[in-house]
Amino acid sequence: MSDVAPLVRVEGLTKHFPIVKGIVFSRVSGAVKAVDGVSFDIRAGETLGFVGESGCGKTTTGRMLIRLIEPSAGRVTFMGQDVLALEGEALRRLRREMQIIFQDPFGSLNPRMTVEEIIAEPLVIHGEGDSAHRAERVRELLDVVGLATYAATRYPHEFSGGQRQRIGIARALALKPKLLICDEPVSALDVSIRAQIINLMQDLQREFGLTYLFISHDLGVVKHIADRVAVMYLGKIVEIADKRQLYAQPKHPYTQALLSAIPVPKPGRRRQRTVLKGDVPSPINPPQGCRFHTRCPHVMDACRKIEPALIAVGGQQVACHLVNPPT
Repeated sequence: MSDVAPLVRVEGLTKHFPIVKGIVFSRVSGAVKAVDGVSFDIRAGETLGFVGESGCGKTTTGRMLIRLIEPSAGRVTFMGQDVLALEGEALRRLRREMQIIFQDPFGSLNPRMTVEEIIAEPLVIHGEGDSAHRAERVRELLDVVGLATYAATRYPHEFSGGQRQRIGIARALALKPKLLICDEPVSALDVSIRAQIINLMQDLQREFGLTYLFISHDLGVVKHIADRVAVMYLGKIVEIADKRQLYAQPKHPYTQALLSAIPVPKPGRRRQRTVLKGDVPSPINPPQGCRFHTRCPHVMDACRKIEPALIAVGGQQVACHLVNPPT
């Protein structure tokens, strides 16, 4: 493990969305435990992949890092600064260094604005240069993401999904950030376009020294782009490892089940599937003990009573009583 301080450190990050009943005399009757005490680091220049089923808390975690969603509890440190303690101008300055690429390349772009206005908007908000400087910066960014300069005068509906995502990437790069939250940036694109966008993102990372938190449910894409992978289940991280270790020797039963579902790219070859029974429990009332025990093929009595801690085992971090038996 490197002694260099990580670019991002997350400790006990939690988000519980209150459930309010009643119109006149509203009262809180419970909470959706979307994210429940996750901790991880992101090193400068790396790509940390975040994977898991829909609704496990991946996107909520990413948005809390840049405070698009305010956490219920926990701590986020970015470049040595406590992100959750910042307000006003200090928070605004920090947001220059942290940007997001959204999942929907059409819904994230204002249809009433030209591409030049969309890409230049962060520069306007942060008072970067005059109009001539901003126009030049827009042309630079269009070239960087592989779009012609004449695209600047057009509107989002005139482009394909892949081209619109390139526009979104250009906007995210406008302020020269250090961290990009990539919220399933290729899931809404055709398969033939995904590889182009992934390759573009890797080229940009090498050119500008970017750090990515890459959120996805596509394990094949994550294997291609990530350096390390964190696996989430029902608001908890169950395993974090270098991608080669994770894909070769997954230790958590949930990770094993996810990886067994990846298609083998060879005709006639099949992977031995681990089929999980039952549905994901409700985040309103998650199971006691290990949250995965209701679907785990290796469940033990301890799993139903004691919540496993995320502990380092052979270069990987795993939260499982099979790997770390309770004492």
